[in-house]
Parts: sequence; C-alpha cells; structure tokens
Amino acid sequence: MTATDERTDLDAALAEARESYVAQRPVGARMHAEASEVMPGGNTRTVLYHPPFPLRMARGAAQRVVDVDGHEYVDLLGEYTAGLYGHSQQPILDAVRAALGDGISLAGHNVYEARLARALVDRFPAFDLVRFTNSGTEANLMAISLARVVTGRPGIAVMRSGYHGGLLYFGGGGSPVNAPYDAIVLDYNDVEGARAAIREHAGRLAAVVVEPVLGSGGVIPATRDFLHALREESQAHGVLLILDEVMTSRLSPRGAAPLFGVTPDLLTVGKYLGGGLSFGRADLMARFDPSQPGALPHAGTFNNNVLSMAAGLAGLTQVLDDDRLDTLNARGNRLREALQAVMAPYGWTATGMGSMVGFHPVPGPVNSPADIAGADDRRRELLFLDLLERGWYVAPRGFIALSIEVTDDDIDGFVAAVADALATRS
Repeated sequence: MTATDERTDLDAALAEARESYVAQRPVGARMHAEASEVMPGGNTRTVLYHPPFPLRMARGAAQRVVDVDGHEYVDLLGEYTAGLYGHSQQPILDAVRAALGDGISLAGHNVYEARLARALVDRFPAFDLVRFTNSGTEANLMAISLARVVTGRPGIAVMRSGYHGGLLYFGGGGSPVNAPYDAIVLDYNDVEGARAAIREHAGRLAAVVVEPVLGSGGVIPATRDFLHALREESQAHGVLLILDEVMTSRLSPRGAAPLFGVTPDLLTVGKYLGGGLSFGRADLMARFDPSQPGALPHAGTFNNNVLSMAAGLAGLTQVLDDDRLDTLNARGNRLREALQAVMAPYGWTATGMGSMVGFHPVPGPVNSPADIAGADDRRRELLFLDLLERGWYVAPRGFIALSIEVTDDDIDGFVAAVADALATRS
C-alpha cells in the first residue's frame, strides 16, 4: 500500500467514525447547536472541544460517566487530573452539602480555609505559607508576578509546549492571548541548552517555570538531570525556580518534586486540591501579608470560596491517604507498561509517570515535544472515537489521568479495548 493509499484509507475510516458518532448522539448534537447560539462554537473551555461536536455529560458516579444520549463510559480522563477522587466520594459530597447549608458567600473568612491550608502545608513540608486562588492559571500568574517583584527582573524562562494556564501556553509559537511576559523558550530535557540560555539571559530572568511532567505537551516526564540543571543554574544566578505541579502534585503523597530530588522556590498546585494554590518559602510568600507595610495586593472574591475549601479539606483528611495515592500511581505505571506492549507493534508509544499517562502515534522513544511533532492527529482522533464506541473515555489528544475509583479490572479492560481497536483498523 502506498502512502497516498494509506492516507485515503485513514480519511475514509475517520469520516465513517465521525458519522457513527453523530448518528448515535442526536441529543448531544441538538444541545451543541443550541449552545452555539449563545457561546462561540458552543464552547467556553477550549480543551473540551473535538469534532464533529464535543461530548456533553449528564452525570457521573464512581469511575463512570453518562452522556446526554445515555451512553456510559469508564472515565479515564479524570477531568485532566482534577478528578482524582472520581465522582461520588461520600465524605466530599457530605462536606459540600454541609457548606451549602451554612451559606456560600459570606463576605468574610470562613471556617475551612485555615484548616485546609494547614493540611496542605503539612502535606508539602518544604513550604511554609499558602495562598489560595481560583485556578492553576491564577496560581501561576501570581507566582510569576511575585518572582518579578522579588527579583526586580521582567523575564521568565519557560518550556516549549509548556502549559501553565489559559494565559501561559507556549506550544506552537505561543498563544496570542498569553500574558505579555518577556519570555525565553527552552527545549524540554535539553540540559546543556537550558544551562546556556539561563546563563545568557540571567540578567533579565525573574523565574524559570517548569512542569515535572510536561502535561499538555505530551505527558513527557522530565529527566532528573534536566530538573537539577534548572535548579543549579537558577540558584547560581539569583533566578527563582517555579515548579508547576497543578497536574503532577498527584504523583506522590508529597508531589513530584521529591521524586526528582528538587526543591523549588515556589510551587503551584491545584486541580483536585481545590482551585489553584501557590506555595513558597516564608520570606517570599510573606510579601502578601496584608498586615505589613507595602504588602502586595492579591484580590479574588472566590479565592476562599466555602465549597472548594470544604471539599478540599474533606478530600485530603477523609479520603486520600498515602497508601491510596501510592496504589493509584502504581496502577498508572502498570497501565502505561501494558499499553506500550500492545501499542508498539502498531507504531504507537505510551508516555507519562504514575497516574498520568499519554499515548502517541509515533514509534518513540519520546523525550521532548519534538519527538511527537510528526504524529498524525487523524490516528489520534480515530482511536479516541473507537474507544468511545467501546465505552472508554480519554482525552482526544491521548491523555489519561486515573482517579482513585479506577480498578485493576478497568485497567485490564481498557488495554484489551485498545488492542482490539488497533487490530481492527490494521
């Protein structure tokens, strides 16, 4: 078969899969059309869109979700890491209902926030003080802004294909709606290139911002040498190191940083912990202390909203313990190894770390976004649609974030579904 024939066959298979998707989801199609009348493209969160129109979920329980047309799926997407607890942990539901009963907008400090902050500081012992925000985007913006104030420098170093929120995306040349920071872009896992760039631009750099696992950029783990190089060069030149663990804080009971033996100056976490949070050394975070002269302002009506605070506190203190998180990440490692075994014969590669898993239609190995730049997105979409038809929900880009509700049987069933889908199309 020639390359042209293969492309033609792939286009035909994808067209057929899309037609089947549409035919089985009339309610979803109608609701998308209605949404498009009042929202651009019927969408208010870009990552959820996929052609021919995105899934619209009606409800979820444990590790399963049901769309508006009644199709049930095992949820392996896990709300892009935010859904660590699944959909129906009773202590969290009880905490949210209790908070609702007491009122949700009280225009004052509430009874949950300091208790949640204490649980978080105890969980991440290298850090002294916590600041709550509404999202990972806000947490990263605040951390960068703090670094700029503390150092008196305007610039940041970021990773090619790094994602730190809706205003901090550096794939494909960067987003036109990015915050207007003076940014230099480094290649992920390029140790010598990073060292040279930080040395060259140190005089203008306030911070180096990096994910221990490049989430949106392909679920690619950093090498230990790379993170240590960033730590050493930033420290040598008075540049702050910001670890964005909005996704990766789930990879061990203390986050990903200890797994690499790296201590940052500022750490941002979020998702399942409740919105977004910035952690840091006391001398840095104290700049936000409103009782002190010249304190930095940090506003946000819902920074300490009672529902997030109550849910976050219940999750950390009543649901998630070290054994449960360790078991989850071991399950993710087993999934990735099993996927690699069944996908490799078809020219696919599995990536990731712990409960974060990616898969790509390239033969690998994958150590940087450049290694997946030539991947055929049609193959990704076709596998995504084929898995939906088999009852499995992952991200269209090939991203998985397991919840603690996912079982070993689910893992085995998913691997079998992937193997069947690839074999059927071969």
